[in-house]
Amino acid sequence: MIWLRTLGTLIFWALIAGLIHVVAGSAAGWIALAGGLAAATVWRSWNLSRVARWARSPDSPPPASTGSLDDIVAMLYRQRRALARELAESQDAMQGMLAAAQALPDGAVTMDADFHIDWCNRVAARHLGLRLQSDRGSNLLNLLRSPEFIAYANQRNWPEPILIRIKQDGHDRLLMMHLTRYARDLRLLITRDVTQIEKLETTRRDFVANVSHELRTPLTVLTGFLETLRELPPEALPAEQREQYLQLMHEQAQRMQAIVADLLTLSALESSPGSEPREVQMAALIEKARSQAEALSGGRHEFDWQIDDTLDVLGDETELLSAITNLLINAVRYSPDGGPITVTWQRVAEGGARYCVADSGLGIAAHHIPRLTERFYRVDRGRSRAIGGTGLGLAITKHVAMRHDAELEIESVLGKGSTFCLRFPAERVSVAAAD
Repeated sequence: MIWLRTLGTLIFWALIAGLIHVVAGSAAGWIALAGGLAAATVWRSWNLSRVARWARSPDSPPPASTGSLDDIVAMLYRQRRALARELAESQDAMQGMLAAAQALPDGAVTMDADFHIDWCNRVAARHLGLRLQSDRGSNLLNLLRSPEFIAYANQRNWPEPILIRIKQDGHDRLLMMHLTRYARDLRLLITRDVTQIEKLETTRRDFVANVSHELRTPLTVLTGFLETLRELPPEALPAEQREQYLQLMHEQAQRMQAIVADLLTLSALESSPGSEPREVQMAALIEKARSQAEALSGGRHEFDWQIDDTLDVLGDETELLSAITNLLINAVRYSPDGGPITVTWQRVAEGGARYCVADSGLGIAAHHIPRLTERFYRVDRGRSRAIGGTGLGLAITKHVAMRHDAELEIESVLGKGSTFCLRFPAERVSVAAAD
C-alpha cells in the first residue's frame, strides 16, 4: 500500500499548489508544490534513517510511526519474532536431543564421511578415551588404533556389529561397536560395554563345567561299582568287600545329594525375594550349629565359645542358620586334630554385631581370598573333596549376608589359620537385644 500513500501525498500537494495558484498566481503555486514535495522527501528520509537504525538491532521494538513504511516495518518485525521463536524452539529441541544422547547407556559418536569426529557423548568418550574439545575434527581411525576396527570401518557396509577389546587404564574392556550411515552420508558409531556380560557368560560356562565335573566323580564311582556288582556272581565277592562297595556307593550318593541340595539353596537365595525380617535368637541358632560341629569334630578339636546371648538379629532364621553352620563346619573340616576353633558373637563399636569363626588350619594365600565365594572355587581341589565339601558353602553364606545387609569378612595367614566373620549393621540388630 506504499504506492497508494505516495500517490495520495502527491495528489494532496498538487491540490494545495493548485489552490494557491488560483489565489496567488502560478509562481506561488509552483513554490508551494516544490516545498510540499521537499517536506515529504525529508519526512520520508528521516523515517528511513529510523528504520535503518532499528534494522541494526532488530531485537528492539520498531519505531512507533514511520509513515508509509509502517506496513513494511510491521511485517519485518512479525517475521523477525516468528523466526526468533522458531530458532528458540529449534535450540530447545536440539538441547533436548543432546541431553537425551548424553543420557544414553551406550556411546554415540557422530562423524563425517571420512570419520572425522563431530560430536560424542560422555559414554563414548569414556569407552574410547576421547576428549571432545581437543579431538573434534580428528580422524577416529587415527585415535582408535585397533586393526580389527580399522578393517571393519573400511568396509562398504556394516550389517553386523563387531567386538573390539580395548586396554584402558590397565584394564581390558570389551566393546561392541556398530557403524551406520545417517543424513547426507554421515557416520554414526554406537558403542556398548559388554565386559560384564562376557564375565557373566564365562561364569555361566564355568558353573556348568564345574557342576558337571563335581557330579562326574561320584557318578563314575557309582557306575563302576554297580557294573562290578552286576557282572560278578554273588559268590565272587567276599561279604566284607561287598559291604565296602555298598558303603562307598552310599557315600558318593550322599555327596551328590549334598551338591544338589546346596545348588537348590543357592538358586532359591538368588531368585526368591527376601522374607519379612523377624527377630532371630542368634544364641539358639549358634547352639544348633554347635551340636553339628562338635558331632563332626568327634572330640578332635578344642572349641572356645564366646557368645553374647543378649544379641539377636532381624532376618530369616533358616538362612542365618545355614550361613553360621557353613562357617563353623568349614572350620572343623580344615583345622588339624587338636587345633583350637574360636567362635564369637559379640557387639561391635558401630552398634552392629559380628559372628566370627577362627580356625587353626593351613591358612589361605591372599590371591585366593577374593575368589573364595565363587561357586565350586577350591584352593586345594583334592583336599576339599577328601574332607567332603561341596564347594558351595561360602557362596551360600555370601548370598545370605547380602540378603541381611551384612558383610562377609575373610582374613587369613598362611600357616596360622583363617577367620571368617559375618558383620551385621546396627539396623539389623534387634531393638530388644540393645536394651
